[in-house]
Amino acid sequence: MTTWKDRWKYGLPRLTVALHDLAMVWVCWQGLHFLRFALQPQPLPLEPFSSTVLIVMVAQGLVFWRVGLYRGLWRFASVPDLVNILKASLLGLLAVVVGLFFYSRLDLVSRAALLLYPFVLTLLLGLPRLLFRAWKDQRTTRKDDGAERVLILGAGQAGEALVRDLRRTGRYEPVGFLDDAVALRGTRLQGLPVLGKIEDVGRIARETAARLLVIAIPSLDAVGMRRVVGICEDSGVPFRTVPRLADVLDGSSLPGQLKEVAIEDLLGRQPLNPDWKAIRGWLGGRSVLVTGAGGSIGSELCRQCARHGARRLVLLEIDELALLTIEANLRRDFPDIECIPVLGDCGDPAVIRHALGDAAPDAVFHAAAYKQVPLLQRQLREAVRNNVLATDVVARASRDAGVGTFVLISTDKAVDPVNVLGATKRLAEMACQSLVDHRSTRFVTVRFGNVLDSAGSVVPLFREQIRRGGPVTVTDPEVTRYFMTIPEACQLILQASAIGAQQAVYTLDMGEPVSIRMLAEQMIRLAGKLPGRDIVIEYTGLRPGEKLHETLFHSDERYSATQHPKILQAVPRSVSGERVDPALDALREATSAYDLEQLASALRVAVPEFNPAIDVDGPHASTIIAFPARKARQQ
Repeated sequence: MTTWKDRWKYGLPRLTVALHDLAMVWVCWQGLHFLRFALQPQPLPLEPFSSTVLIVMVAQGLVFWRVGLYRGLWRFASVPDLVNILKASLLGLLAVVVGLFFYSRLDLVSRAALLLYPFVLTLLLGLPRLLFRAWKDQRTTRKDDGAERVLILGAGQAGEALVRDLRRTGRYEPVGFLDDAVALRGTRLQGLPVLGKIEDVGRIARETAARLLVIAIPSLDAVGMRRVVGICEDSGVPFRTVPRLADVLDGSSLPGQLKEVAIEDLLGRQPLNPDWKAIRGWLGGRSVLVTGAGGSIGSELCRQCARHGARRLVLLEIDELALLTIEANLRRDFPDIECIPVLGDCGDPAVIRHALGDAAPDAVFHAAAYKQVPLLQRQLREAVRNNVLATDVVARASRDAGVGTFVLISTDKAVDPVNVLGATKRLAEMACQSLVDHRSTRFVTVRFGNVLDSAGSVVPLFREQIRRGGPVTVTDPEVTRYFMTIPEACQLILQASAIGAQQAVYTLDMGEPVSIRMLAEQMIRLAGKLPGRDIVIEYTGLRPGEKLHETLFHSDERYSATQHPKILQAVPRSVSGERVDPALDALREATSAYDLEQLASALRVAVPEFNPAIDVDGPHASTIIAFPARKARQQ
């Protein structure tokens, strides 16, 4: 509740500003008429306060109030405030003319003064505001004799805003800009000179004694960023970048915060523009269940659902620490969202029935899965149990509970599978498709490739190897993979789910494949070291189940564009329950008996396109002998 002390505290400054503005109106009106009448042979006397002046001040004051001139703060006066003042002055002129016309037919009112009035008044009102802001900025800039000298790359809006933020902290001293735009050469921005081109950074950094470079060019694409980062690395001066707007909005970065250049900035991922209206229209007010809610994808899906309108989240997770962590984060960041944590295995029919009955979700996102390719090659039973049989349990329970939408998070490795992960995920897709009934649950499958910085992925592995001093292990110098960021993957999952097809397989556009060797080299350079000299890259050979290049599309699936340019819809291959159900029964029986040979045989029969890439001469050959003997297909 607002107290009278609060009203007095905040109302008094606004009253002072209003009195100042009315005083400027008086000065403007009287001053213009004094100058106009002073030019006459016999100047007319001006009364300090007359009925005409009173009408002018009342009319202009009412306009000031109506346009919201006193909602802003002088401390943050800027160009939009000047535009608002000009609008208020023009509308005030109109109100003054109407008022004086009815009062005195504009008798003794100078037409020249009327023409100049809005522009002079804008100057009289705007100049004190800007001077006050400059004074406050100067006062809040803390002087620090040990401030770090900073050279800014990019003399655009981001660079200009960065200068103000750096000066406000007092820990940095901006010394100038570098920009490739010829038109900016020799100009000044925020009082700082544009000293040259970006490629001159090494020489100019030495001349200006800069101790830090900051890249402030948010419009740079990945190729441009790699070029600028390379130049900064060659200079030998430490460098940082400003956060992207998306990072500020999602809370992962603060405005004005300097951050290290991330590997995501160099991999060519274009900014994603989801159709948030469609996503919120589908998700808004819904109850959502997420399996694997504590994992990399599951936790981000939970955050995205909470951010975009879900009213209730059911968090199903087998790892108690991961469940505690995601629940605590959601309750902290989204206190209005109802969170229901469920600890247990989603493959347990009792657990999933309890979770579905407890919250009656409108949508289920099945993100729980094992995904480590080399490990699953040696853990066939658990791969089948978790990736196939658990998926079947969750999908059937969702259908029986009348869930509106079931979303299976799949992988590009399910296309022409050559490893256990791909084969089990393909069979999970088939199990979901066999349950499709146009009168009940909508089954959606979303495929995508590798996710940057997800648990167990190559990026954190490389980061740890670099931290230890190397070597960084790469399987093959030619190996490539598709990558996207965790938030991007989850946004596209929600976008695909919102499209609305009854039965669909969606493939996310992963962009261009990334060379793992190049990825390793870039991460070494970002750590301030040189590949091959400071950190050695070691090539270990492809591991069991790995392909040299991944495949995104299957030849038998016809793909068509959707309403989102980064999502393609495939026509699912024909799958029948008569074929899938016996295969699942055989896998359940083999799983219960821990019969690896029977598991391998049943999986191979269930997924005919599964062509295991077996390295019979490799060190792990003995761990995958459960597969029927067959010549490995060359990838």
